[in-house]
Amino acid sequence: MILPGLWRDLSERTERARNLLMRTVFSRFASINEFEHRVTSQNGEDGIIAEIFRRIRTTNRYFVEFGVQDGAECNTAQLALAGWSGLLIEGDPVLQARLATRYENNTTVKTVQEFITAENIASVFERNGVPASFDLLSIDIDGNDYWVWKAIAVRRPRAVVIEYNATMPPPVSRTIPYDPKFRFDETDYFGASLAALARLGREKGYTLVACDSRGINAFFVDDALAGRFAPPPIERLYRPFGPPHRVPPHAEGRPWAEV
Repeated sequence: MILPGLWRDLSERTERARNLLMRTVFSRFASINEFEHRVTSQNGEDGIIAEIFRRIRTTNRYFVEFGVQDGAECNTAQLALAGWSGLLIEGDPVLQARLATRYENNTTVKTVQEFITAENIASVFERNGVPASFDLLSIDIDGNDYWVWKAIAVRRPRAVVIEYNATMPPPVSRTIPYDPKFRFDETDYFGASLAALARLGREKGYTLVACDSRGINAFFVDDALAGRFAPPPIERLYRPFGPPHRVPPHAEGRPWAEV
């Protein structure tokens, strides 16, 4: 005979175990966009990144982000506040000076001034001690994003956040031609389409799992970790530019590279 108190205790434990199992089994089917929130990111990236690492867990809690401006509003600022270590890179010397001042008392985050290209990315990582494997890479340089990610071969992040050009919906697969001196001119001539980045991601062993709701960033995880997600087809993941993000059209005749 089971005493009433013991029966209640067993029932409560069984219910908790069932709820945990249900969350584990079905959480991968939940849209990551449900978790969007902003603390120090430009849009809802803080929440998406937190949910990705809730699912895949962290290893060394190390990040790299380039194109961070003064660091006040970027994809990894919240991680730095949470005790992660990492490398923040900005090409503009004036903005990088502000970035360095912002992080001068943070002993776990290094800031450097470097204009990132496909040719120098490997040496920048080497000089600054980026681990061979680390948790998060964030790319936002408004230009050669596709080509720089393609050039990263020795280091392997477990998750990648990269800006895409939302003016080109799937299945358009194109990027600007590579030009190491490219500068963003505040028009829609920049970066790569979501389909181009998804194709590159597959070649590099990554799965596209989300795009933020304002059509700015795409989120990838290593294929070995993709079982913790059930992303819909790319056509449903794609988001167009949302307010307040509007860019004027570029001058006709500028070339694109089909990839």
